[in-house]
Amino acid sequence: MKPFPVFEKVDIAIERALGSFVYDKQQQAYLDLYGGHAVISVGHSHPHVVEQTIQQMKKIGFYSNAVTNDLQDRLAERLGSACGYPTYAVFFSNSGAEANENALKLASFHTGRRKVLAMSNAFHGRTSAAVSATDMPSIRAPFNESEQFVFTPFNEISSLKKQLETEEYCAVIIEPIQGVGGIHEASPDFLQEVRSICTATGTLLILDEIQCGYGRTGLFFAHQHAGIEADLITVAKGIANGLPMGATIISPKIKPVMGQLGTTFGGSKVVCAAALAVLDVIQNEQLIGNAAAVGEFLLTELKTIAGVSEVRGRGLMIGVEFENDIKQLREELLFSEKVFTGYAGRYTLRLLPPLCFTRNDADTFLKSVRKLVHKVKSSY
Repeated sequence: MKPFPVFEKVDIAIERALGSFVYDKQQQAYLDLYGGHAVISVGHSHPHVVEQTIQQMKKIGFYSNAVTNDLQDRLAERLGSACGYPTYAVFFSNSGAEANENALKLASFHTGRRKVLAMSNAFHGRTSAAVSATDMPSIRAPFNESEQFVFTPFNEISSLKKQLETEEYCAVIIEPIQGVGGIHEASPDFLQEVRSICTATGTLLILDEIQCGYGRTGLFFAHQHAGIEADLITVAKGIANGLPMGATIISPKIKPVMGQLGTTFGGSKVVCAAALAVLDVIQNEQLIGNAAAVGEFLLTELKTIAGVSEVRGRGLMIGVEFENDIKQLREELLFSEKVFTGYAGRYTLRLLPPLCFTRNDADTFLKSVRKLVHKVKSSY
């Protein structure tokens, strides 16, 4: 047996990692501006997260959610305080896709409605309902096609308003900054109008903060830049710094019903211990402020590089669009300059470094990009 080959992979085997660097089997260091799809929030192998996780594993790593888990209670209280939603509840799961599945299900239970309005270019996961709300036909099987999921143009209010005024929709689901879609930000005006229309039509607002949340944009959640509140918020990625965990944050107006949601592995003791340690580090090392400051520096400097047509994003969630195909640039960055980056389509570098990424790290990256601009001008 061998792994089912559904992912494109580069021929580099990572053996260890620390901070903003990963190391291959030859101990070659690579500067990491991708963080494993934004999963590494506080830096690779952070000693506090490692220690807290090991200590919990020595006691007990897992038991069923049929018994009390005080670590879930502690994490819920800490998360509510840190993210600015202390009166909300939380349901812990294993991934971002599950978090979105649970949000969509709760919205439908609460409203009694069936339809979901999603945005053009959206990505919400690969499980059944999450992928139905994802605007990528290539990853939706015929089984996932559903008339209950409707797409409306991102950042365009008139179509959305017409749809919601039918009062057929249980929810609108929006990424405040689209990640896979190329780092496109929902404008504050758009989010504020969506919030108002949802309230008027009895539609729940789900904000997918799986990639853009957890301090990455300089506030705990990206939607907080618009000064609005959601009915449901979904998080995952950086919540436990690499351990599989997701969470659905739930308005107090949505009442819990026994048996509506369930999970075997979600919110286990060991992932809760890791997630508590992540919140410790974010607070103690002031990583949200660091993400804002270093991100602003990167956003400013990237705009000065020849061949860059647009720079998008906030904090340490950045899309750098080039005039020409970036394939050669990414390969040169990785194999010559030893820098990991992501991408979104043929023209956009996607940067999602750990929130501990420093100004010196940023300078190193910028130096490499500027060097390659001169070396491979034909690429862009």
